[in-house]
Order: sequence, then structure tokens, then C-alpha cells
Amino acid sequence: MTALPTPDLPGETVPKAETRTVLVVDDSRLQRKILTSSLKRWGYIIKEAESAEEGLRMCAESVPDFVLSDWMMPGMSGPEFCQQVRERFDGSYVYFILLTSKSAVSEITLGLDAGADDFLTKPVDVHELRARIKAGGRILDMQARLQENNRALTDALQEVERLHDALNKDLREARQLQQSLLPERTKSFGPYQITLHLQSSGYVGGDLVGFFPAGPRHIGLYSIDVSGHGVSSALMTARLAGFLSPVAPDQNVSLRRCPDGTYAPVPPREAIEKLNNMVLDEMETEHYFTMVLGNLELETGILRMGQAGHPHPVHQKADGSMTQTSPGGFPVGLLPDVEFSEFEFQLSPGDRVLFHSDGITECPDPEEGMLEEQGLEKIMRDCKEISGTEFFDALMWKLTEFAGQTKLPDDVSGVLLDFKI
Repeated sequence: MTALPTPDLPGETVPKAETRTVLVVDDSRLQRKILTSSLKRWGYIIKEAESAEEGLRMCAESVPDFVLSDWMMPGMSGPEFCQQVRERFDGSYVYFILLTSKSAVSEITLGLDAGADDFLTKPVDVHELRARIKAGGRILDMQARLQENNRALTDALQEVERLHDALNKDLREARQLQQSLLPERTKSFGPYQITLHLQSSGYVGGDLVGFFPAGPRHIGLYSIDVSGHGVSSALMTARLAGFLSPVAPDQNVSLRRCPDGTYAPVPPREAIEKLNNMVLDEMETEHYFTMVLGNLELETGILRMGQAGHPHPVHQKADGSMTQTSPGGFPVGLLPDVEFSEFEFQLSPGDRVLFHSDGITECPDPEEGMLEEQGLEKIMRDCKEISGTEFFDALMWKLTEFAGQTKLPDDVSGVLLDFKI
């Protein structure tokens, strides 16, 4: 950088003229002359005022970068002037230096409380003046960078907020679409009533429940829990819903087309094995899922089921006794050539069966315990006389009471099959 000599600092050099403005406020013309002569040689733009009141008017016209102000002046004092500058022009930072012969701690404290950045003792030493001005310049540089960073951060936060609002809108729509996978929440087939419940822990989740006609006098039921949470799990459930569709039987892996054009149920274990192969062979995903797939014979009350790592269905008999024994099985989409087994319940009037996700049995309490199978049995005993959607309303109320919070940490879903008396 090209340098210019300065007479009052022999042997030193200063940078070329700076664009910063210095307002010198002093009732002494001589004192102003002494200060401004050096500042001009250093390349600063100089403004002068003989009183604090005049200095405020000049600041209102154009806020300077620096103010050098005498402490003792007629009318408004230097600290009072500094306080006014801070209050009126807080949008632009001014580096304020008080010129004073005072050195008592109490006086220095008064100046700092008024908002002064620095002090110079009169008579002012030109070397010290230059050093203090340069130090102030570094602070103004940092202030400018900070303001620029704050502006950039504000712009970034506004963009994030805009994206967040857009994402929330998309997720609300996705939630509505996911809920639309359950066009009917409850339906009766003669003495049998099927009720579905699906509640995600977030906007969308990885649980899926449903039922579908499975040929003459047969009804298919399923409960699925995809690994993980959020959008990717929800997309997986949407695809699985197509493979168990009640409106597109040709695509339903749980059905086979008969020569006469009707459809008959595929054994649940075979349907689950087909799903397992499809996930591993056709879907590029790291997700797996657990499920229970059932087939209800309406005439006999026999409920045949295949289970793949899903929680045990609860069979509650008319006398109140309950069974939660089943093979368990291995989740779908982890390993090829897995064999799945079947089991069945014989239903009688007054019985009911609950398929459910682990969001119920693994619901945590405030002490980090879990509801588990025994807790679910207690809820079902307490709600024995309640069926349909009212049962799930009561179940959710008891779960939130158990958890001590209204927002549960996992998706909660279920299929309730009631055999009415």
C-alpha cells in the first residue's frame, strides 16, 4: 500500500485517505484546530461543531463514524452529548471518544455509563490519538462485518422460515392423503364390526391398517408398522396400501383370481412371503416392516392370521379372558427366503380381536417404564363394554394418561374386530 509521510509522526507512514468521517466537538477553536490538523493529514473526512447541540444537528444530517468530544462544554456536557447520540442514532454505530482532564474512577465510570467507547486525556498526545482512532477503526470494521453477517443470517432465517412453512403445508397435505388411505373407519359385516384407528406421532407416520373384501364371505384385515418415522416411512405405507387394496383386487397380494372371475383369499403366510420377496427384489429401500395379516371366514368365525414380527393380536373372549399367544415371526424385508407361519382364532359371539402396533405396548410412562402386554390387557378389561370408535377414543385417553403427556412418541394404530352378540 502506498504511504504518505506525516510531519507529526517522524519516520512513520499512514495509509492513503480513508473514507471515515470524524466529528470533532469542542467549544475551543484552538483545540479543534489541533485535532483536525492531524486527522486531515491521516486522510479522514472532518466535521467540526463548537457545541453538543450543533453536533447533534450535524449527526442528524449525516451520522459520522467517530466523534471526538470535549467533556466540559457550555450547555450540554460531553457525557450528555454521548448519551443523546446513543439514543437517537442507535441504527448506526458511532465510535465515541471523550476528551477530558478527569482521571477519577467515578468520572470514567460516568462516561462509560453514558456510552463512551474510549477516553483521551488532555492535552491530547498525537501518537495516542492515532492509536485510539486506529483501534476504533478496527472495532467499526468488526461492527460492519457483524451487521453484514446479521443481515445474511436474517435473510437465511427468513428463507428457512419460508421453507419451513412450505414443508409444513406439504406435510399437512401428506397427512390428509395418508388418512385418506382409510376411507372407512368402521364397517359392519353381519354380526362383525371392524374399526380402524391410525394416529401418527408426527405429521405422517409409518403405521398402516385396513380391511378389504377377500372373496365370498371372507374379509381380509391387516396391521402394518414400517420401520422409522416420517415421510420415507409414510411413502412406504402408501405403496404397501396398493398391495392390499380393497378397490384393485388384481394388485392385492392377498387375493387370487379364480377361473370364474371371482377372487379368493391367499393363505396369509403366502401373501406375507410374496410381500417379503417384492420388498427385497423390487423396492430400493432400507425400510422393513412388521405386520399381521388376517382372513376372517364370516360363516364360521375362524380368523386365520400370518404374523411377521408384529405385536401379538389380543383375543378377548366374551367371558373377559384374553389370549396373546402367536408365533411372532420375522419382519418383512430383511432376509430372503424367510418362511412365515399361520395361526388362528375361533371367534364366538361376544369375542373381539385387537391388532395393534407397538406404539401401544411400548408406550412409555414418566419413569421410563412401558405399558407392555399386561397394561394393554388391563385397558381392554376396563373398556370391555365399549366398542367401535369409542373404544379407540378410550384407549388413546388411557395411553396419554399413562404416558403423562398428550403427544405420544410413536405412531399408534389398531384394528378392532368385534363379534357382536
